[in-house]
Amino acid sequence: MKFDFKEKYILENEYVKLQPLENIDFDNLLEYSENEPEIWEFNSGGANGKENLKKYIANAIKNRESEKEYPFIVFDKKSGKFVGSTRFYGIFLEMKTIEIGYTWYGKKYQGSGINKNCKYLMLEFAFYKLEMERVAFAANSKNERSLNAMKSIGCVVEGVLRNCSTDAKGERIDATRLSIIKTEWNENVKNNLKKQTENFASR
Repeated sequence: MKFDFKEKYILENEYVKLQPLENIDFDNLLEYSENEPEIWEFNSGGANGKENLKKYIANAIKNRESEKEYPFIVFDKKSGKFVGSTRFYGIFLEMKTIEIGYTWYGKKYQGSGINKNCKYLMLEFAFYKLEMERVAFAANSKNERSLNAMKSIGCVVEGVLRNCSTDAKGERIDATRLSIIKTEWNENVKNNLKKQTENFASR
């Protein structure tokens, strides 16, 4: 399957819905930008504050138009609210590898099961629809919450890129790289993650 950046991909199950991020989503995400700036403390280019949210959405849409990234807004069906964003990036179709990242959720929805449902849908799409062989992830090495979340869905740590980026304060950071490969997904990661998503119903 060719990744068509103009296509409106909808990934959903009975709990969450991922749809393409658009300019009209500014109002849907504004409450998190204005009230929860700590969401982006570990990385630069976050959406903290009204002006940064505008830049964040504009940049995400620009990168989709230039066929570099495909950003989603995340809708929680239980609360009936938009609760965050995530995206595909680092898309190398000829090498059958893709990255998932730029993921964030409002504080109330962190650890709720939303992330695991989103990751399941995105991994399923990447491995089965796009026929990828490797899905990669990365996080600030100091962001233990994010790294633990990735490991809990089945990601394997590949290594650390030293001094490779900056955090929200402009300070240099190390980034931990992780991945899931298709054989791992088929052998056990898919089933294990599916079981974890089933616990979402009881939250």
